[in-house]
Amino acid sequence: MSADGQGRNHWFDDEAGPVVRPYAMTRGRTTSPAQHRLDLIAVVVTEPGAGDPETDPALSPEHVEIVGLCRRSPQSVAELAAGLDLPTGVVRVLIGDLVHAELVHVTRPVPPADLPDESILRDVINGLRAL
Repeated sequence: MSADGQGRNHWFDDEAGPVVRPYAMTRGRTTSPAQHRLDLIAVVVTEPGAGDPETDPALSPEHVEIVGLCRRSPQSVAELAAGLDLPTGVVRVLIGDLVHAELVHVTRPVPPADLPDESILRDVINGLRAL
């Protein structure tokens, strides 16, 4: 029995509903094999021809929801975390599970350092105009 004598805990209010701790969603894991590629701007895309995640008993409702959101349109890790109202670390582990299950893949935008320098592009344009 808790302090109120009725077996209820007061660590959340009645409107909060059932509370699942983040470590329960990730089965205590804090990283996944794909973690190194999952920064906030990484984009999660469903695999073409991926099966129905609802039929896989190893996947949680959060896994299924991530696949559903990404089927509608590709989503960044930050967008998924905000849409699911979950910590980014939890979303990264869940996405890693989905990558391992081959239901989604992750793409990364080209870093600005890898883009050509603007002055080089101007030189090319000027060179083409000179022809």
